[in-house]
Amino acid sequence: MTSVFLTITVPVLGAFVLAALPKRFKPGFALAVLAATFLSALSILPGALSGKASALSINFTSWFSFSLASDGLAVFMACVSSFVALLICAYSLEYMSHYEDRGRFYFWTVLFVGSMMGLIFSANLMLMYCFWELTAVCSWRLIGFYRGEEHTKAADRAFLVTFFGASLLLAGIVLTYINYGTLEFSLLKGAALPNIAAFLLLGGIIAKSAQLPLQTWLPDAGVAPSPVTALLHAAVLVKIGVYAFARIFSSTFIASPLFLNSVIALSVITILIAAGSALVENNIKRVLAYSTISQLGYIILALAIGTKFAFLIALLYIFAHSLAKAGLFLCAGIIEHKTNTKDIDLLGGLMKSMPLTACAYLLCAFSIIGIAPLFGFWPKFLLILETLREGHIAAGILAVIGALFTLFYLFRLFDKVFLGEEKIKVFEEKNSPMVYVVVTLGVLSLLCGILIKPVSDILTRLVGC
Repeated sequence: MTSVFLTITVPVLGAFVLAALPKRFKPGFALAVLAATFLSALSILPGALSGKASALSINFTSWFSFSLASDGLAVFMACVSSFVALLICAYSLEYMSHYEDRGRFYFWTVLFVGSMMGLIFSANLMLMYCFWELTAVCSWRLIGFYRGEEHTKAADRAFLVTFFGASLLLAGIVLTYINYGTLEFSLLKGAALPNIAAFLLLGGIIAKSAQLPLQTWLPDAGVAPSPVTALLHAAVLVKIGVYAFARIFSSTFIASPLFLNSVIALSVITILIAAGSALVENNIKRVLAYSTISQLGYIILALAIGTKFAFLIALLYIFAHSLAKAGLFLCAGIIEHKTNTKDIDLLGGLMKSMPLTACAYLLCAFSIIGIAPLFGFWPKFLLILETLREGHIAAGILAVIGALFTLFYLFRLFDKVFLGEEKIKVFEEKNSPMVYVVVTLGVLSLLCGILIKPVSDILTRLVGC
């Protein structure tokens, strides 16, 4: 339990120490704090693999306690989130180097990761809600980093939509307490959740994970610096909703067939509408944002199917998406950094001057599309098979159509940006932390796909599927 406590307190307290440091020390200190957070999360992994879930609980009232638990699901999410956040921070050392107020970026980023760790290990619904709201404040400040009118409007919109969802979540938590007299996950395990409470909790989840009809804030969040958008889309923010669904509906409560079927329908509608929106966008970050919304629909679909195998698929999908989507957003950041534009109609021919970035983009895009042997192929392929096997024929067919849309919009983006005539002359790639990070994410997407058997075996041991 010491490691769990450190995984939360190191980034939370580290953020406030960072705020007091001189400017020149802030980036390196932030990287060190996130490295320590990842190593602390990783140190919990051996115990979780052997089935030893530690717990700590300090009771305050019948509805609130400082309860932490480190089961396989929590450890998995902590390791994936902290690892991707660490790579994004390493990328930001170059990207943010010319900003005078970059210390503000590092403060909110480190606090953001600490809030995520607290939410992941929370074993009390109200404690989870407290960390949930703290992540909303952090994301609000990060999205509005540039402080221009466009940026503050996007940040305010994100905060208001997610706050509306959080209000629904809180109402669901209150109803849960009225029904059961406790908010401890361990005491609620196996309880049948009333539909009204389930749908209220779902409202908070779809707002945070940008699912229809509360998805509008996420594409607008692309006005933030690229490390922020990568953090929001790949590592932390939108994964909070997915994690909450897995924790509440897959690992704790028993939800009704009506609720789960409604979620399945919502997820496939989200997959198609978001993918269709990505097909007609010309802003590179908005294309990738709609892609995130669509891909999270696949994860929600897997969790809503409700079988143990589908749960394992969902976790594989989370891991694959975290690596590849972080890579795509960081590639977009390099492109914007070198060309000063996000409009794909103004770009072209960048493969000549940016071959490593182009290759990293292709590897990450292949993973998101689901092309073998990249990592993303396996969960997408297995999810479609499991959807059909469980009798959700229409959902399975629509998921295949969504996958085809993914192929179209990501190859359209590659064609517009990297192929054809070079419209904007840029300097050729040099030794750069940004390029190293995107190549690392691309290579990991390939290696994890090739080594899918050991990866899936570790996950199976971790979550007991």
